[in-house]
Amino acid sequence: MQNKVKSQRFIWIDIMLTLITLIIMEYFYYGVRAVFLCGVCAAVSLAAEVISLRLMKRKFTADDLTCVSDALILSLMLPVVIDYSIAAIACVFAVTIAKNVFGGRKNIIFSPAAAGYVFLLTSWKSNVLMFTEPHVHTGVFEKATELVSSASHTFNTTGRMNYTDFEILMGNVSGPAGTVSILLLAVAALVLILRRDISFGAFIGTLLGTFLLSGTVPMCSNLLDSVKYTFSTNMVLFAAVYIVSDRRIAPKRNYYAFFYGIFISLFSYILIITTAAENAIIIASILFTPVSLGFKNLEKYIARLEAEEDEDIKRNFEKYLEKCRQKHKSAGEAE
Repeated sequence: MQNKVKSQRFIWIDIMLTLITLIIMEYFYYGVRAVFLCGVCAAVSLAAEVISLRLMKRKFTADDLTCVSDALILSLMLPVVIDYSIAAIACVFAVTIAKNVFGGRKNIIFSPAAAGYVFLLTSWKSNVLMFTEPHVHTGVFEKATELVSSASHTFNTTGRMNYTDFEILMGNVSGPAGTVSILLLAVAALVLILRRDISFGAFIGTLLGTFLLSGTVPMCSNLLDSVKYTFSTNMVLFAAVYIVSDRRIAPKRNYYAFFYGIFISLFSYILIITTAAENAIIIASILFTPVSLGFKNLEKYIARLEAEEDEDIKRNFEKYLEKCRQKHKSAGEAE
């Protein structure tokens, strides 16, 4: 058990390190307000975690610090200039309702960050989907005046992107700054996969499903552009790393996790081409919670059958040994 606890904490540390690199990039494009927003989300989530656990008469441990990484994931999905009170409400909802009400960190059903984001989409959609342009630095307590739609909105509605490949690679596009740096996200994915911090099956399933549909049902006339822009918009890569592939939520076996990722990617792509919904993969990750639960129950059932089979084999082997001993004993007495 001790090794398992340490493993969970090491996973949290690795994820935090990759998130910090994304925050640094966000700071480069939007200034100190980006860092301040992350700090607000982390502080509010930590306070909500401690208070909610105390109200439920549970002890706060170091493992509960995962609420901080969930808060940073949520903050990276939001506009830097969003009202702090709205971000704080989302963090409280993610910790208390989406996480602890459903059993806490040992029984997480869906990503707290994804749940908080979807909650904001239903309540403050205009605040969540309007952004400042990159390199426009807004003061910590200053209100932004010139807001624009995201690159995802432009691609979903027109099938075009007004950015160069280098800008897309570096994340120099309008949108939630923590989710658009394709280069950093690719490096983070590689590190977390090699460190076994995220579900490899869910990650590959998400990418493969997105690739298949963007290639067979392209959103623009150029097939290559369709694939390229699909992967670089709507938080696809970010969600594949930090939401869909979350080991707390995805099925444990890569085989089942792969299909879990496939289902989410296919549904989210269909949602985009039919409704032009931004960041549909986050919505899909919440809607497909029953699929993950179903796979997990199947895994438990298979594990139980395997345990029973192993027990039967062990029991039969012991009977065989006993028969051999009896036979040997009888042969000795005959002599």
